[in-house]
Amino acid sequence: MEMDKLNKIIEVARLYYQLDYSQQEIAKKLDVSRPTVSRLLKQAKDSGIVEIKIHNPVEAGEELTERLKTKFGLKEVIVASVPEYDHTLIKKHLGQVGASYLHKVVKDDDIIATSWGTTIYEVAKTLTPKPISNTTIVQLNGGVNHSEAKTYSAEIIHLLGAAFNTQTFLLPLPAIVDHIVVKQAIEADRHIHKILDLGKQANVAIFSVGIPVVDSVLLQAEYFTKEDQHLIQSKAAGEICSRFFDKNGEICVEDLNNRTIGIELHELAKKEKSILVAGGPKKLEAIYGALKGKYANVLITDQHTASLLVEMSN
Repeated sequence: MEMDKLNKIIEVARLYYQLDYSQQEIAKKLDVSRPTVSRLLKQAKDSGIVEIKIHNPVEAGEELTERLKTKFGLKEVIVASVPEYDHTLIKKHLGQVGASYLHKVVKDDDIIATSWGTTIYEVAKTLTPKPISNTTIVQLNGGVNHSEAKTYSAEIIHLLGAAFNTQTFLLPLPAIVDHIVVKQAIEADRHIHKILDLGKQANVAIFSVGIPVVDSVLLQAEYFTKEDQHLIQSKAAGEICSRFFDKNGEICVEDLNNRTIGIELHELAKKEKSILVAGGPKKLEAIYGALKGKYANVLITDQHTASLLVEMSN
């Protein structure tokens, strides 16, 4: 192609695609006919000078969900579009998406089990009421703490019960006790035993992951000695229902696990819908560990976290 003609094609393409001139404006500016401009633009595409790519965010989201489903053996993945990678905003957006999903899937005769914490509180706050029958809400793990840190355990149960207009069962106990014999005595109580059994029977469970940082609700709740905290922070990637696991999803700090009141994590994997709602850079390793442990079969997360999860090596 002659250099003059090539320069003309490039100039027309630049004016049209980069500077947003109309074909009529280009024709006037370069003193050529409009059909000539159209022909030069076609040549720009045909010769590879101009490449047009359409980025479809829907397709990108669908690809992410399929890759996550395949990688972690999940039944469903919902990737929420979060405008900013900010921890508080992510929680709010995931709360809205989690609430919408829960509203959609819950049906008559379900037993819905829930953990506590700020993410699940965001779900409960934004849940739209749904008229269903014979449904039960039950708490998965103890949520009474010894400090001023809020677990939102009672608020979550109340809000879910109100949304589904149904009976609720609160577990008014600490998440972790000092001695295994104390746990055994508590769990032997027939009323407590009934609630714990309901948690096992639940076909729907919704929960998030916590991380072993000093300002986490669980570490602020004054359950742990300094030695406990050191063990947790040296071994754990995250926790679900106050049970700590490493980056591969294996239970760690066994002594603490034996003193924890609430559902065992392997029971979560048996649920019809075991819904993990979590996202953000701080929780990446914890989410990965939870998925490696197969504790969830439904994941609700943000697009940034989803992208990072698919890239993490097994």
